[in-house]
Amino acid sequence: MKVMKFGGSSVGNAEKIRLVASIIKSEAQKTAVAVVLSAMKGITDALILCAESAEKGDLSYKTALGKIAERQRSTFIDLIGPDKEKDAFSSLEQMLFELQEILLGVQMVKECSLRSLDLIVSFGERMNNTVAAAYLRSTGFDAEFVDSRSLVLTDSSYGGAKVDYKESYRRIREKLKEVKGVPIITGFIGSDSQGVTTTLGRNGSDFTASIIAGASGSDVVEIWTDVDGVLSADPRSVKRAFVIPEISYQEAMELSYFGAEVIHPYTMIPAIEKNIPILIKNTLNPSAPGTRIVKDITPHNRPITGIASIKNVALINVEGSGMLGTPGIASRVFGALALAEINVIMISQASSEHSICLVFREVQGRCALEALNRELSEQVKTKRIENFVIREGLEIISVIGENMIGTPGIAGKIFSALGESGISILAIAQGSSERNISFVVDKTDRDKALNTVHDAFLV
Repeated sequence: MKVMKFGGSSVGNAEKIRLVASIIKSEAQKTAVAVVLSAMKGITDALILCAESAEKGDLSYKTALGKIAERQRSTFIDLIGPDKEKDAFSSLEQMLFELQEILLGVQMVKECSLRSLDLIVSFGERMNNTVAAAYLRSTGFDAEFVDSRSLVLTDSSYGGAKVDYKESYRRIREKLKEVKGVPIITGFIGSDSQGVTTTLGRNGSDFTASIIAGASGSDVVEIWTDVDGVLSADPRSVKRAFVIPEISYQEAMELSYFGAEVIHPYTMIPAIEKNIPILIKNTLNPSAPGTRIVKDITPHNRPITGIASIKNVALINVEGSGMLGTPGIASRVFGALALAEINVIMISQASSEHSICLVFREVQGRCALEALNRELSEQVKTKRIENFVIREGLEIISVIGENMIGTPGIAGKIFSALGESGISILAIAQGSSERNISFVVDKTDRDKALNTVHDAFLV
């Protein structure tokens, strides 16, 4: 068995849904298949904007909702026609009516909680899967719409819920036994113990596919998107970037965390647990071999695997002579940031204990600065810690690869190449696994740094 997941760019209009349907039908002739589909490209963002506008009392959300409805209806009619699959069209109309009523409620109370937002954005997947399943049936193919809210049990952490794997796996196995044809399953959404709709976070459809695969004992999870596979670097910045034929689970997680648009990082959890390969494929170029993500990769001679980056970060340096040999300073720093719900992306500390360098998303930088000033105001006042200064407009670049482990000279080659290119490094961090070396540069040096490292190792 295999699980096939198609992202929003693969199902963005009627023509692309036809192409996806042809791929599904072709694969279903060879093996048992379960399919997970995202919302049409742009629909989730449009639904979020509708919710935000309704919360402000901005009636423009009604126009935006009308555009969403027209896009869904016209796609249905283009694919199926007005007279076939009438039950499915009625279901689509009912969902559009419910969505309109929910947004009206948000407008009336001028409040949209995370719980309400999860329900609103769930309509994207539910509508698109209804349309796709109906189209497949209209061609004589046995397909059944499956709402993953009945399959994936989560906690009530709306916006990014945590999965109860044991119960979810039980529900999935039971449902898949009941489905006679190919299940067309909504990605991204689940429900809590009270039956309230939850979401798994943005790009969570990948995660849904992996959960389905883990429960069903699938041989592979295929993630179908609009690129030929995982690339060695961002092709928009590095023209010589190429498709990597195979990477490890750990490399994929590192690349995903550091900004590469590979897959949802949580997708790895069921895959690693069940040792299920993940294959990244291109819907528009199905014959391309893609990228395999596996536990143990075939040995290769590339010193690094890929380069990723995180844009728009800020840096704060906590330093001062009063930090030397003083227990608990780091604990207070990170405790203050945790209370302020600041996610620290990267940390670098000198062995002298004189300074700690902290890197955050730029949008959280000012809040981080306020949190540190509150917690360490006495130390700043008595000059034991210097005044905090935030530096914005920065980028983290991460060099990743299994072959970096135990290989002398990788760091030296990276920073020699950057130095020869005149690029200033503001902070450096390396994990003990040796699989990742990250550094911070000014955003104006991003493209130059990416190309410099890529040319040094991969050309």
